[in-house]
Parts: sequence; C-alpha cells; structure tokens
Amino acid sequence: MEDQVLEEVISYFTHRDVEKKELLMRSGDTILHDYFVLSGCLQMYFIDKDGTEHTVQFALQGWWLADYLALQAKKPTEFFIQAVKKTAILSISATKRVELFETFPKLESYFRTVYQIAYGSYQTRMKYILSYSKEEIYFKFRDEFPEFVNSIPQYLIANYLGLSPEYISKLRRKHIS
Repeated sequence: MEDQVLEEVISYFTHRDVEKKELLMRSGDTILHDYFVLSGCLQMYFIDKDGTEHTVQFALQGWWLADYLALQAKKPTEFFIQAVKKTAILSISATKRVELFETFPKLESYFRTVYQIAYGSYQTRMKYILSYSKEEIYFKFRDEFPEFVNSIPQYLIANYLGLSPEYISKLRRKHIS
C-alpha cells in the first residue's frame, strides 16, 4: 500500500494507549468498535448470572477483537473487553468502518479474512472442549499457541480453557518432573 493511501486508511482509526485492566467495552454498551492490537493484549469476557467471569477470546499484537455480532446487528453487547496489560490499539467504529469500505472496497476482503480466521479459532476452541481431556486441552493449547502462554497470565489462560489455575500449575509441575 502506498504511503499516502496507508495514511488515508489510518485516518479512519483512532490510536489509543490503554492501561492494564482498563475497560474498552462493557456489557450493555451500544457504541461499539473493532480493535486492532498494536502491542499488548486484550481480553474479551462475559459475566454469568452467578457473577463468574468467562474469557471468550484474547487478542495479541496484530490481532483484531470485537463483538462482531453486536457490531453487525447494531445491538448492545453482552461482553466486556479489557486490557490484560498496557496495550496500544487502533479502534474503528461501525460507522467509520462502513465509510472505510466505501472508500477502499478492497479492504472488505481483508476484513472478511480476519473474520474467517476468528471464526476458525472459535471452531478450534470448541473442538478442544468437546474432544479432549482437560490435560490434553492445556498441552494442545500450549503447544499450538506458545505466544499466548508466554504473554498472558496463567489464571486468564485457565479461565479461557475452562480450567483452574491450580490445575494448570499441577500440570506444569507434572510435565517438568
């Protein structure tokens, strides 16, 4: 992409530095954005009726994160997005995204690829949950996604995988010995 075109594309986005634990989106929000992680890490989660937090997705450097269904349907989100650690992001609103696609139609195919990858990641996660033992879930995740294991706190990985932090500690100790 030419520098001038890239500059124009970037003008549709807002750059923001987000502090650790800072919320970008809360359940019930209606003004939603799509977030691109420049550095750091974001976590998407929901809180169930018992008050338990469940991690749905993470986004590391170079990944996108949004409640795509709520963004598309223009309805309130049921999720939260927060920074796991200090994070730099680019964000784009639904309105700006439509304008971006009208101005640069080729970017629609890029975003379609992003959505397909996100959906594929979800399918892989469901396969883990439905097919593997708890021990296999952790080791498969660790082996296939070392960048997550190395940059996300263990208690959040445990939450994402539906395991307890104590269980992961036990697996790690068992694997080392």
